Amino acid sequence: MATDSWAEAVDKQEAALDSMGKLQLKEKPEENGTTANANAKDSAPAKSEGEKAADDDEIEDVGAQSLLNKLIRNNLVNTTNQVEVLQKDPNSPLYSVKSFEELRLKPQLLQGVYGMGFNRPSKIQETALPMMLAEPPQNLIAQSQSGTGKTAAFVLAMLSHVDPNNKYPQCLCVSPTYELALQTGKVIEQMGKYYPEVKLVYAIRGNKLQRGMKLQEQIVIGTPGTMLDWCSKFKFIDPKKIKVFVLDEADVMIATQGHQDQSIRIQRMLPKNCQMLLFSATFEESVWNFAQRIVPDPNIIKLKREEETLDTIKQYYVLCNSKEEKFQALSNIYGAITIAQAMIFCHTRKTAGWLAGELSREGHQVALLSGEMQVEQRAAVIERFRDGKEKVLVTTNVCARGIDVEQVSVVINFDLPIDKDGNPDNETYLHRIGRTGRFGKRGLAINMVDSKMSMNILYRIQEHFNKKIEKLDTDDLDEIEKIAS
Repeated sequence: MATDSWAEAVDKQEAALDSMGKLQLKEKPEENGTTANANAKDSAPAKSEGEKAADDDEIEDVGAQSLLNKLIRNNLVNTTNQVEVLQKDPNSPLYSVKSFEELRLKPQLLQGVYGMGFNRPSKIQETALPMMLAEPPQNLIAQSQSGTGKTAAFVLAMLSHVDPNNKYPQCLCVSPTYELALQTGKVIEQMGKYYPEVKLVYAIRGNKLQRGMKLQEQIVIGTPGTMLDWCSKFKFIDPKKIKVFVLDEADVMIATQGHQDQSIRIQRMLPKNCQMLLFSATFEESVWNFAQRIVPDPNIIKLKREEETLDTIKQYYVLCNSKEEKFQALSNIYGAITIAQAMIFCHTRKTAGWLAGELSREGHQVALLSGEMQVEQRAAVIERFRDGKEKVLVTTNVCARGIDVEQVSVVINFDLPIDKDGNPDNETYLHRIGRTGRFGKRGLAINMVDSKMSMNILYRIQEHFNKKIEKLDTDDLDEIEKIAS
């Protein structure tokens, strides 16, 4: 289904439901309504088992990665990106704050903020919070990577807008996965620690409620399917009384068509004066199209892209004829790269697992970050790597997206990054080697080339960045050792 036709598709589906009177669901409905996905399934073309498994893998990986970033970041990211603000009313003065006191928060919320370790607003909080707390409410679309304090920002907005005297839902927060909903709920519980009058309930799988009951909690956080059922099918929530609607992790959300449709359906039930807040780590075209359908007349906060600079990173390539030769070349330079810490990127989980196994058999100590691991296990591996307990981390693109380990000074592309059509993935290349050369330090990137095709990919990457990638003679490792140290 084309991105631009999401809203039209929802219109058609709703019209079909009206004309049919009652949709016969293929799945047995559950008490808390986890069958909302059936609508999206019925409207989409049938997929083979293999395609379904691939889709599930991708969605799980994207959602798991977002959760992983939350688990491994104990402190706010000190981003150097500049914030770009696009106001719905350009003539309105733009406010930003340098302290939480300036926001005139309720004392119990200010106490909660400081209790969480926030001493002053992060870069995105400086601009976003005055907009989110304004009267009358202002809608917001904001780009913010994990670790910049955006969850705390919209949680603070929800807690500020709630009237604790009214015992019914006033704020809805939709997250793409069960685990992410629980993580956001933890932030609400921490920040609202000194505001016990405000209650929270989770609209997630397994939280079964009695039919006919009305929720008395003021904040509801959950996943799109269950949230939609609680609003429309089971009537646990009166959507016309909602003051704030938060859609978090929008780029993860649109990884599945069902979530897109469900989010639009929820939004359409809400009153026109409901404040809409949407957050996304990336702002690709598909995310923009989705955001603009969900959030009318928004203020927009974007992070200006940093210059694509590779000036501090020395790039090499090693010519090989097979996977085994690539492994041998890697073994030759292993001693040099472990002076510091290194990340080795593979294209697939299978290759990453094979490579880590081969290195271990040769007596090398490596950590493997694999998609088969539970998110908590991945977080533990990253913590060990960050603490220097392992010097080398073998991983794939998906697992390492967004991971910042400041002491990494060497990146090895065991497989060059390509997109699904086999073309160079320049953005992933920049992201991978950008793990090194941070904060003005020198970094080293080594690319393994094992075929004419991969050599062609390397040439095209070189042309894209207009930066020469030199051939490396693995017999002479002095330069590598110098850079790595």
